[in-house]
Amino acid sequence: MKKAAFPVLLSFIIAGAFLAGSLYHSHTFAGESSAAARKILFYVDPMHPSYRSAKPGIAPDCGMRLEPVYAGDAMAAGGSREESSHPSAAVKIGAVNISPEKQQRIGLQVSAVEKTSGTHWLRLFARVEPDETKIYKLVAGMDGITRQISKVTTGSQVTKDQWLATFSAPELRAPIQGYLISLDVIDRQKEGGAQAPSQVRAADEGAKQALDRLLNMGISTAQVEEVRRTRGTPTDLVITAPAAGIVLARSLSVGQRFDKGTEWFRIADLSRVWILADVFEKDAQYIRPGQMARVTLASGGAPMSAPMSAKVSDILPQFDPASRTFKVRLEMDNPGLALRPDMFVDVALGIVLPAAVSVPVDAVLDSGLKKTVFVDCGDGYFEPRQVETGWRFDDRVQIVRGLEAGERIVTSANFFLDSETRMQQAAAKPEMVK
Repeated sequence: MKKAAFPVLLSFIIAGAFLAGSLYHSHTFAGESSAAARKILFYVDPMHPSYRSAKPGIAPDCGMRLEPVYAGDAMAAGGSREESSHPSAAVKIGAVNISPEKQQRIGLQVSAVEKTSGTHWLRLFARVEPDETKIYKLVAGMDGITRQISKVTTGSQVTKDQWLATFSAPELRAPIQGYLISLDVIDRQKEGGAQAPSQVRAADEGAKQALDRLLNMGISTAQVEEVRRTRGTPTDLVITAPAAGIVLARSLSVGQRFDKGTEWFRIADLSRVWILADVFEKDAQYIRPGQMARVTLASGGAPMSAPMSAKVSDILPQFDPASRTFKVRLEMDNPGLALRPDMFVDVALGIVLPAAVSVPVDAVLDSGLKKTVFVDCGDGYFEPRQVETGWRFDDRVQIVRGLEAGERIVTSANFFLDSETRMQQAAAKPEMVK
């Protein structure tokens, strides 16, 4: 009985082995057919993917068999072995994968691209200058010698008609005498009653000419009035301030002889000043006459505790070839003389711009030749993308081409992603062996 059952059991074993062999060969054939349908680009070392070979074989460093890389794999696009399992890795050329834990560790942040409009602030560096129309130069109209001088020096604040210095000039005696004679003629005509109109006009014209000559020679209006009142010839003449302001320059000393044309003092009325701001060529297009600006001290401290308003002048900006900037003039009142010549100030000009796609400045990596942002592709993948930029104000920059509103981009840790991308590109360069 046992002998009869043995042949049957043997038959079942042989049939099972045959069936298993058939299934194995059919699976192997199907796998080889599927693999053969895909084009092999090259072979890589499974331990060091940067090593590549055009032929199959054994890796020289670890002795493992080289693995084929097929067309369409993520590794063919420069990705890593971990990326090859992601279904969209082959689509995102050059994308890098950062795990959530690593994103948190490097401080990676993402924000949406926005299309914004409104007022942006163009911030400029500027310098204070006196208003040229309010600068007074006291110049000698004749030769003379300084007799006395006040304690006023460069930087002193003076008031209108304040005494500055006293000088003597023998040349002035004759003009003063001529002026007094003209006044006497007018007085006699008035005392003698009605005179011919021509004589009255001639007397008045002579007095005016004598007065103009005195003023042109440097006599102050106040002293001319004193001569008219006293009808006497002064031995010394005085120099007074023509307006209230700050002394910008003084070139007199006691006993100094001076020639005609010598500048005695230069005084500036600083109740209104100019602000000269440097504007780059790309920003000059946004400047318009009449624009209002905010002015603050560059140091941010006293004496100007709060921002003051200034207005862009109607004068066209002057171009400075040395700095390649435009000198834009702003005019402003200067209450309390808080601003002095040559002080540095900060200027903020409000620029109204139409709606445009813009991103934070930190989101754009500028290498000089190209500008790059990293777009969030989802699932921890970030794609480097080149963009073209436009205006840049405050902390935002316009994107002219390369992004659309709603896309999400990296706003911090961009340099880390850039390093990862460069390392990935370097690893993707084949090291072909014969």
